[in-house]
Amino acid sequence: MHRSALFSFLAVLLCLLFCTGCPRRETPVDRGIREQVLERGLSADPAELDPHIITGLSEINVTSALFEGLIGEDPVDLHPVPGVAENWDASSDGLVYTFHLRANAKWSNGDPVTAQDFANSIRRVLTRTLAADYATMLYVLVNAEAYNKGTLTDFSRVGVQVIDAHTLRLTLDHPAPYFLSLLSHPVWYPIHLPTLKKYGSPYQRGSNWTRPENFVGNGPFVLKEWRKGEVIAVEKSPSYWDAAAVRLNGINFHPSADVDGEERAFRGKQLHITEALPVGKVDYYKHNQPDVLQIGAFLDTYFYRLNITRPGLSNLKVRQALSAAIDRATLVEKVLRGGQQPAHSLTPPGIDGYVPPDFIKSNYDHARQLLVEAGYPGGQGLPELEITINTSGNHRAIAEAIQEMWRRELGVNVHINNMEQATVLANRRTLNYQILRSEWAADYLDPKSFLDVFRSDSNNNHTGWRNSNYDALLFEADRTADPAARQALMQRAESILLNDAPIIPIYYYTSVRLVDPSVQGWHSTLLDRHPYKNIWLENPK
Repeated sequence: MHRSALFSFLAVLLCLLFCTGCPRRETPVDRGIREQVLERGLSADPAELDPHIITGLSEINVTSALFEGLIGEDPVDLHPVPGVAENWDASSDGLVYTFHLRANAKWSNGDPVTAQDFANSIRRVLTRTLAADYATMLYVLVNAEAYNKGTLTDFSRVGVQVIDAHTLRLTLDHPAPYFLSLLSHPVWYPIHLPTLKKYGSPYQRGSNWTRPENFVGNGPFVLKEWRKGEVIAVEKSPSYWDAAAVRLNGINFHPSADVDGEERAFRGKQLHITEALPVGKVDYYKHNQPDVLQIGAFLDTYFYRLNITRPGLSNLKVRQALSAAIDRATLVEKVLRGGQQPAHSLTPPGIDGYVPPDFIKSNYDHARQLLVEAGYPGGQGLPELEITINTSGNHRAIAEAIQEMWRRELGVNVHINNMEQATVLANRRTLNYQILRSEWAADYLDPKSFLDVFRSDSNNNHTGWRNSNYDALLFEADRTADPAARQALMQRAESILLNDAPIIPIYYYTSVRLVDPSVQGWHSTLLDRHPYKNIWLENPK
C-alpha cells in the first residue's frame, strides 16, 4: 500500500474508532432541512408531465407542484380554496359559475395568466386529436361532449366564456354539486399556448414542451431537471403570485417501483417521504418506529382489469368465478397488513354519504360451480391466463397470493408478467393484456369519479366492456337533483358493472408510507393529495 493511502486509511479508521472528533456526513434529509428541499419518493417514473393527458398518481403528484387551476385544495381536508381565481360566484340554479382571476397571477416566464389561457386549455382537452383520457370530466360543461365527439365544431357554443382578461364564466349542462372539487384536477389546469406552439401542434401528443429547458408553468414550482428513472427536480418559482408564502425552495421526486429500496433509502436518510412501504415491513414500524409510519384513509380501490375480448375472459361465468375465488379477507390480513379492507364494490365507502352495493362475495364452492357452468370444470380447457403487473414488490406479492388461490381452488393456471409502468399504460390503452393490475383513486369527492371510468365512452375504460343500461343510469343520475334518488341510480349502475365483472375489486386502499418527523404541513387526506405550497421542513422541538 502506498504511504499516503496508508495514512488516509488509518485516519478513516481512527475516525471510526474515535468518532467524537469527526464531522458527521450530511445526509440528503439533513441537507434538505437546511436548504428547504423535500426529498420525496414516487411509485413510478411519470410517463408525461402534460397535465391534460396524464392519468397516473405519479404524474399528478408532480404536476400539482408545477401548475395551479382556478381552484386549489385545503391541505387538511381538500375542500375548495382560491387558486388562480381569488373568488367566484354561482347562479341560484347552480348552472353558471363566474370566476374572478388574480391580477398578479403569472406564468413562470413572466406572462400574465388570463381567462383566455383557461379557455384555450379547455378547448385543447376537448379536441379529439389530443385523445385526453379525462376529456369526459369536462362533459359537465354545456356542449362539451358534442365538441369532443365532433358533432359540434363551433367551440364558442361550449359553456366557456371569456368576459375579460380576469373573468371566466363556465356554464354547466346540469347541476353538479361536486363541480368545484372537479376543478382542482390537472385536466382543468391552464397551459401556456404560445409555448406549446413552439414545439409542435398543441392538439397532438408527444411534443417536447414539458422538457425542463422548454417548460412554462404557473404553479408554485417550476421544472428544473428531469432524468428519467432517477429524479424530477422542481424549484420554487419566483413569478408565482403567492411565492412569499411558499416555504420549500425545491422538491426532488425520486421514482422507483422498488418499495424495498425506497424503505432502505428512508432508513439511510435519503428520503423525507416514501410513496409506499413493503408489506412485510408494516408490522416492524408499527411496533418499533410508529412516529414515522403514516397510515391514512384513502379513496382508492385496487382491482384487476379484465380484457373481455380475450378467449376465456369473454365468458361471464369465468370472470365471475375468478372474482369469487379470491379470499380478500385473508389477503388484507396476511399479505397487506396496512389497515386495508376487502373490496366488495368498485366505489369505496365514505364518499359523500354514498353506500356502494355490497356485491362481491368470496366463495370457493360457488366459484367452482361457476367454472363448471362455463364449461371449464376444474379449469380443464381454459387457456392459461396472464396477470400483468407494473414492477413493484407489493403488486407481485398480491398477484402470487391470487395465483395460488386460483390454482388451488379452481385448477386455473396463471402466469405473472412484470412490466414497467409506461409499457403497462400503453398496453392498457390498446387492450394488449389479459388481466391487468389496476387501481383507481378518486379524482374528486363524488362516486361518479369511480363510476364514470367504465362508461362506454370513457377513455379510461380499457376493458372492452360496454353496457347501455349502465350508461343510461349514470346519465339519469347526472340530471337528478334529489340526493337519495341520485344515489339509488348510481347503486343500480354499479350493480350492473359488478355483475358483468369486467373488473375484479380486491381491496380498498389505505395510504401507507414513511414520513420523516421534519416534514411539516403534510396531512393524510382522502385523495392522498398534498398541496406543496403548504409544506416545509423543520425538526420538531
